[in-house]
Amino acid sequence: MGKSYSFLNRLVFVGSDFFILNASYFIANAFYAFSDLPLISWDGLKLAVFFNVTWLISASIMRLYAASTFLRIEHIFRQSWKTLVIHALLFTITLYLLNIDVQENNFFILFYCILIVLIGLSRFFLTYLSQLITRTKLHKKIAIIGYNQTGMELAKYFKGNDYMYSFQGFFDDESEHFSINKEGRIVGPIEKCMDFAVKNNITEIYSTIFPEEHDDITKVIDLADRHCVHVKFVPDKKTVINENYYHLEYLGDFPIISLRSEPLQKLNSRIKKRLFDIIFSSLVIIFILSWLTPILAILIKLESKGPVFFKQLRSGKDNKPFWCYKFRSMKVNDKSDVLQATREDNRVTFIGSILRKTSLDEFPQFFNVWVGDMSIVGPRPHMLMHTEKYSALINKYMVRQFLKPGVSGWAQVNGYRGQTKNTEMMGKRVEYDIWYIENWSLMFDVRIVFMTIINILKGEDTAY
Repeated sequence: MGKSYSFLNRLVFVGSDFFILNASYFIANAFYAFSDLPLISWDGLKLAVFFNVTWLISASIMRLYAASTFLRIEHIFRQSWKTLVIHALLFTITLYLLNIDVQENNFFILFYCILIVLIGLSRFFLTYLSQLITRTKLHKKIAIIGYNQTGMELAKYFKGNDYMYSFQGFFDDESEHFSINKEGRIVGPIEKCMDFAVKNNITEIYSTIFPEEHDDITKVIDLADRHCVHVKFVPDKKTVINENYYHLEYLGDFPIISLRSEPLQKLNSRIKKRLFDIIFSSLVIIFILSWLTPILAILIKLESKGPVFFKQLRSGKDNKPFWCYKFRSMKVNDKSDVLQATREDNRVTFIGSILRKTSLDEFPQFFNVWVGDMSIVGPRPHMLMHTEKYSALINKYMVRQFLKPGVSGWAQVNGYRGQTKNTEMMGKRVEYDIWYIENWSLMFDVRIVFMTIINILKGEDTAY
């Protein structure tokens, strides 16, 4: 299985197995509690702890949750049954060594019967889920530049992991015959690669040809950044790579060179960030917006006619537009989609000026975070017209669209908030956004949150 898919399965398995383990124990215990049979003569909670610790040791011995076990489903079944046997033996030995008196052995027979049934059902569910993932196209669409030995080996890898990847074909200038075969493999010239990628929603391009070997590769890189497509390079396996100059990772046995470090390409990092987003936004919604919204709604309505909330289409992850929400801070006008707020803007209401100074107008975006359109921290979402304008003027501008936009960002806490008066200012904002993408960590997000709060309390000149 692919690394991301394997990690997700392992995470789900650990949680579900411990849930099943404890559910089996309490079901068996409840059965005896409501019957005339004697209960075990030892504290149930402490015994449950022994169950969990013993399972953890057994799973560790059999490497049940190791990445190598998740390469094949049959490996998971085999190691699961072995873990059950080891668990039963270790637990029996533990009871004997600690001289724990168990008055009713049938309790443990019932417990293991329930555990075996539930573990078996969970494993069969895994098989069904794997088939479902294969049938539904949840995998990444991949194209390869370079119809050569490395490219063909890489294509074989993607086809062998078709539950995670959907290989769309080769692009190369060396072949005289470009066609679509029965397997749907596309073979075409390199210059057509990005046109095909955009039309077919390809998310990653792997090139076995390097920029210095073909002029069109540089063009592909530039166009890929504009269309939020990741380009990665695959050298020959025998090539010695200096990791001081490249960002190097591995896909199976293949060394992969990326144009930039992107920590959030890893599934575990995305899960951490999403959990942080959900927890933080939920706390804000429950403890702040629950009472703040009706108060602000009354004040906004009393001062001017119009809706309480202002919504606007903004550029989101992969340049997909989404509705971004704010508390309305201006009089209703027809220039909101084309003109940024300026200092002493006569469109801003009195209440609106307070909201903008304190950043309270941005708080509805925590709903955007909660539903998944935005993140707590990330590049700020721009108006669609600004994305179109500056993507043509600033190199690497569209790289910032690789991530979900944020309520706050690294550029904003470093002074690049609000109105962008010129292209140079927008260029600096893009530099900070890309630096954030390349250096993300969960603690970096926490740091930016604290810096944002401090800046709001201090007051910002660009908050108008």
